[in-house]
Amino acid sequence: MKSEQKTVSYKSFAQVYDLFMNDVPYRKWSVYLLGLLREYGIDDGLILELGCGTGSMTELLAAAGYDMIGVDNSEDMLEIAMDKRVASGHDILYLMQDMREFELYGTVRAVVSICDSMNYILKEEDLLQVFRLVNNYLDPKGYFIFDMNTIYKYEQIGESTIAENREEASFIWDNYYDKDSCVNEYDLALFIPEGNHGLNRKYEEVHTQRAYPLGTVKRLLREAGMKFIAAYNESTHDPVKPDSERFYVIARECGKKVKGE
Repeated sequence: MKSEQKTVSYKSFAQVYDLFMNDVPYRKWSVYLLGLLREYGIDDGLILELGCGTGSMTELLAAAGYDMIGVDNSEDMLEIAMDKRVASGHDILYLMQDMREFELYGTVRAVVSICDSMNYILKEEDLLQVFRLVNNYLDPKGYFIFDMNTIYKYEQIGESTIAENREEASFIWDNYYDKDSCVNEYDLALFIPEGNHGLNRKYEEVHTQRAYPLGTVKRLLREAGMKFIAAYNESTHDPVKPDSERFYVIARECGKKVKGE
């Protein structure tokens, strides 16, 4: 075994992220997300994805005809996203920015964020700031659609260990959940082959997320100046239930005047 190297979130994992996330139903999620966008009249135009990662959803939305901007704070993840952009030929703008401080040159028709990116915001005041920025950069009456893992989901995972061994790489995932703070932390150990000597390099990362009650999310949206429209159980139009593992939220920009009004 080679020497250990501890890295920041989504740095070493970026190398194998798509490999281990190949069971994430991006296409199914994209169909649902596209349905919501069209339901609210967003049939075309410029869309921002916050926490775009390696660009899997960004590419699917671009393929559906939207002009896309992707924001993520991981340089390594964005490098992979840009490789996908070269392969697809889609005209996507990627920006390396923290979603708590993101800046755009103008407004967009919609902002989306999927795959529990919002759960990485650990403080209410920071989540409020994200919502304020979204409201600021949306067109008049533009829409914000995002998902979140629920308290119920993290409670079910609890304290557990997940391991997976593949030829390309292996990982061990130790999970911990604190019910008082609603904070979920997982320690990720990655073993990635290097060279032709059959040796692995070990990388370690710590990922931390927080679950928010839907009531808190609604309150923060209102404080940010946005109008809460709806919340749905994952991939449905059903209400959020006590045993929902993920919910989607739709909110609308408020405060800007529509041209001509």
